[in-house]
Amino acid sequence: MSPSTESQPLLDLVRAADRDRYVSVLYAPQDRRADLLALDAFDAEISAIRDRVSEALPGEIRLQWWRDVIAANEAGAGAGHPVAEALLDAIRRNNLPRETFQNYLDARIFDLYDDPMPTRGDLEGYCGETSAAIVQLSAIVLDPKAAARTAGMAGHAGCALGIVRLLGKLGQHRRRGQCFVPKDILSAAGTTPQEFVAGGGPNAARAVAAMIALAREHLSAFEQSAAGLPATARAAFLPVATTGAILSKMAGREEELLTASLDIAAWRKHWLIFRRAAKGWP
Repeated sequence: MSPSTESQPLLDLVRAADRDRYVSVLYAPQDRRADLLALDAFDAEISAIRDRVSEALPGEIRLQWWRDVIAANEAGAGAGHPVAEALLDAIRRNNLPRETFQNYLDARIFDLYDDPMPTRGDLEGYCGETSAAIVQLSAIVLDPKAAARTAGMAGHAGCALGIVRLLGKLGQHRRRGQCFVPKDILSAAGTTPQEFVAGGGPNAARAVAAMIALAREHLSAFEQSAAGLPATARAAFLPVATTGAILSKMAGREEELLTASLDIAAWRKHWLIFRRAAKGWP
């Protein structure tokens, strides 16, 4: 169940960055795994830019390098960078829309700054251009014909995944002054971005509870339509299999989430992913 030897560096990167995606790729057809790994490794690479830079400008330069590489569409672009080389190969082999990658990179500019997320709609748009885009691109790799019917499902699955991942990094984001919780959600909870980042308390916990509820809303919308998910595209959606259990663990522990990351056991994640890989969503 392992990808080719050539994919090993990407496999190691994805395994370290996101265990759920690593396990999910192993349930895809073997001849599709390398390209799925390229997408996941690209996402992991870009997601980590803020962690590697001390100022926004070097991050902007890095994002521009990726824009130029993806737009080049020529032999030798990205040479020497294993993730870039693998991504360009995947784009060419599967005729993946380059505009989707450019939109992804534009959305990731938000990561580099400490501006608060304006509204719930902006958060959903951010998740749509990032997490949901990777899900839908993965579906195209697996089955381009079936992927024409999965865009709506990918949108909800991506929002659920994206919000859960943001909740898992809430403490890290607050420590460096970032606020991914939208201002309208914070206002409804009786707090502001500045107060949310600086302290905790019941109002901050209420805002976190609203984020958990929003993730559940998107997860429910995905699950209601997932019975129509083609089996050939199923592996693209397997990372969402763990989100319900993670959200259940987070519920009622909102104040703890402000400083610590909460997750479920690895064995349980493997079981949840295996179950969906074998049977899909009822």
